Amino acid sequence: MSSLAASAVPSLHNTLSGIPAATTSAAGGPRPAPGTLNRMLFDAVERFDRADALLYKVNGVWQPTSHRTILERVRHIALGLADLGITDKERVGILSENRPEWLITDYACICSGVTDVPIYPTLPAEQLPYLFNDSGARAVFVSTPEQARKVASIRGQTPGLQWIIGFSATKADGCDFTFDEILARGAAVDSPERATLFKERALQIAPDQLVTLIYTSGTTGNPKGVMLSQDNIYSNVVACQQFFATTPTDTALSFLPLSHIFERTGAYFLFGSGVRIAYAESVDTVPVNMSEIKPSLMLSVPRLYEKIYARVLENAVSSGGLKKRIFLWAKSVGERWADEKLAGRSAGGLLGMQYDLAQKLVFSKLKERTGGNIRFFISGGAPLSPDIAKFFYSAGLIILEGYGLTETSPVIAANSLKHYRLGTVGKPIAGVEVKIASDGEILSRGPHIMQGYYNNPEATREAIDEDGWYHTGDIGSIEDGFLRITDRKKDIIVTAGGKNIAPQPIENLLKTNKYVSQAVMIGDKRKFPIVLIVPNWDQLEKWCARQQIVWTSRAELLAMPTIQSKMEKEVKEQLKHLANFEMPKKVGLLEHDFSIERGELTPKLSVKRRVIDKTYKALIDSMYSEAE
Repeated sequence: MSSLAASAVPSLHNTLSGIPAATTSAAGGPRPAPGTLNRMLFDAVERFDRADALLYKVNGVWQPTSHRTILERVRHIALGLADLGITDKERVGILSENRPEWLITDYACICSGVTDVPIYPTLPAEQLPYLFNDSGARAVFVSTPEQARKVASIRGQTPGLQWIIGFSATKADGCDFTFDEILARGAAVDSPERATLFKERALQIAPDQLVTLIYTSGTTGNPKGVMLSQDNIYSNVVACQQFFATTPTDTALSFLPLSHIFERTGAYFLFGSGVRIAYAESVDTVPVNMSEIKPSLMLSVPRLYEKIYARVLENAVSSGGLKKRIFLWAKSVGERWADEKLAGRSAGGLLGMQYDLAQKLVFSKLKERTGGNIRFFISGGAPLSPDIAKFFYSAGLIILEGYGLTETSPVIAANSLKHYRLGTVGKPIAGVEVKIASDGEILSRGPHIMQGYYNNPEATREAIDEDGWYHTGDIGSIEDGFLRITDRKKDIIVTAGGKNIAPQPIENLLKTNKYVSQAVMIGDKRKFPIVLIVPNWDQLEKWCARQQIVWTSRAELLAMPTIQSKMEKEVKEQLKHLANFEMPKKVGLLEHDFSIERGELTPKLSVKRRVIDKTYKALIDSMYSEAE
């Protein structure tokens, strides 16, 4: 749940240049007793036993799956895999979008002692052989015919991969078995005695048993297989249950990929708490699914909140007249109300009455867009703009930002309803220690720290020191027990003049501009920084229409001096409070979004700055030549 947030971009250069010589630390209290996800699964089924533990849309209708059905299918898939000869400590891949079969297959593996290898469904085929070969996966579950054909196309490069098993894909798509066929094999050998034996063996699995290999795709080199044990994740889940107030009456809408540790640990947390989980049809249908499911909880990356904010702002401003004035008045009232509440003061009197009216006229409509039942959001995976967090807070929609990495199972710290500070990623959760090293790097220690990188002892030694501290690579500080992140240690831009610039919070601020979709700052070892911008085409094309600008292609549009001037103006206005050396001196415009397929983004959508620098070298060099 890696999240990089800063309360104010203008102060970043002060933070980086003034790193304290001494270390500071914080701890989240005593660690949970060692345990397993298997025990949590069986306990959840017995405690909650609800008919609609999972919801999934089939042919336009939300279909429920009960706790009992889930457990039965978990057992049958486990027995079916055993019938194929896949046993304790072997490897099985899961290449699928979110759906009930993903969770069922995952639980079937971990209850059998089998290590599963989740794979992002967005990865191109050419990146799959390394993952299968390095992990030694003997089988892979795939979701759709498209995913099955992707694996089939590289099967000749993966000699150890014996079986492709399709959730909705079939043998015609390159599968050896369907999910239903594996279920049937397991059901054929099932019996009351086998069910009892299955549960006994699952509960005998030790807390240090390897559960999963999650391959993290860094900015350079091959992906590294993060080894997480039963207790790594279990301890994190139990600590989160203590941290976040949930009840069996809650409903969560799931749309982040389960192949990412943030959503996956979140799924264990929600399932183990008796929360009903509904799987969104896709990322694009999230707004519609929110109105249908009316969730009370959601885990999301900041991009969702950015889109909601941009849509609300655009609708209000483009309407003009009275509607625009009412919105801007309500936004101002909400900000003043939030300032009072966040400072621990009462926001009554005239401000209280104004806020009640703002809720009725403006903020209630925003709540309706999220389904009307949201108690809180949980944000991770990327930096959340404090401005956007404050806007949601003022609307009565609190976003609890947290922080962590795949290697930390993932949660290190988080805000809670009880302990909340805007612009920070909260306090360490139970069992987690956090320390700021002398160079400003965040270190963490506890039961959540991975066992290491698979087949890579050198990388493991670099990441975890002799005292058990994991080096996150993030720069931050601790204030009254709250952790604040400022940037990635290796991502800091150092200009030719020796100035340190933290690019991610600046990029994050730029993305709050309605005309900006993506932004990447370049400038390491150069005289000054520049920025590459992918416009928000919907907004830019609307602006062009209003200005009566005619164009035949987007490439032609970006080449127009008018458009260049427009985007430069937007960037400078958005970043007007930066220090002079932090301000980009040139703005380059790109036609297409950065992509995983071209290697510009990691699967969790982190920018590979070095790849961007190389891919767009000609443009970047020309920008520096023009500026000089």
